[in-house]
Order: sequence, then structure tokens, then C-alpha cells
Amino acid sequence: METAILEKRERYETLLRQMRELIVDGIPAEGNISNLLAHLKTERNLFWVGLYMRTSENALGLGIFQGMPACTKIHFGKGVCGTAAEKAETVIVDDVSEFPGYIACHSEAQSEIVIPGFNDFGEVSFVLDVDSVELAKFDAIDKEYLEKVVKLFEEILNADKS
Repeated sequence: METAILEKRERYETLLRQMRELIVDGIPAEGNISNLLAHLKTERNLFWVGLYMRTSENALGLGIFQGMPACTKIHFGKGVCGTAAEKAETVIVDDVSEFPGYIACHSEAQSEIVIPGFNDFGEVSFVLDVDSVELAKFDAIDKEYLEKVVKLFEEILNADKS
């Protein structure tokens, strides 16, 4: 078991290094984020990955993503994304069919992790939504490293606004 944990951590460390190398100065944030999401989806064998951007005081709108077409608007407190945005904390769902108020954008999705991202004022400005076709795909290691991925997105998005 410890070997599997170490291997997973090593894969994430490699992924983070590769993602940092993919970031190119002087291009729109969308270009960098698109590449990073594509790399994340491919390397972690995920069903769907994307950002929902804060569009108002209490709503998120579909942003850049990799995967099937998705729900376009989610209110704070609704579904996994809206819950993570409202609580301003990561939410892991082992079985989406058991999540109260789950918003089913895709019947194939079985588990999900959503990580909020923040602007320079400490307000939720987006969430990273990650879906898998496997039940209980995400654990504390995924949470730790995907929160680091979100930090990369924060750097890109916050730099783009300055």
C-alpha cells in the first residue's frame, strides 16, 4: 500500500513539473489553462476536467474544459461545484448518485472532486471540477495535488487581470 501511495505522489510531482513547463508567458490565460487541463485529463485518465468561473455574486458559468459538453450555469450551493464554491473548500464525492442535489451533466460520471480557486482578494473566483467514471476515484492525495494545480490556475488567472 505504501508503494502505491509513493507512486501516486511521484506521478503527481511529475505532472506538476510538466504542467509548469507548459505555461508560456505572453499568451492569453485561456491558452495556458486549456493546455494544462488537457494534460491533467490525459495523464490522470479522467473523464472530464474544467473550470467554472464566478459570473455573479452567487453563480458559476462554464469556462475552459476538456471533455463532453457540460452544464453551463450552476448556482452557489447547488450540486458539487456550487457547494464547493459556497463553502470555499474542496469537496470530494465518492459516488455522485448519493450526493444530495447532484447536478448530472453526464451519466457516465461516477465520482467527483471540486476545488475552489481564489482571486487576489481571497474570494472564490472559479472552481476546478474533475470527474471520473470510477467510483471513489479521489482521495486525500488527489486533493493535496489538485489544490496545487488550482494554485497554478490562480497564478495564471490573477496575472492575466493585472
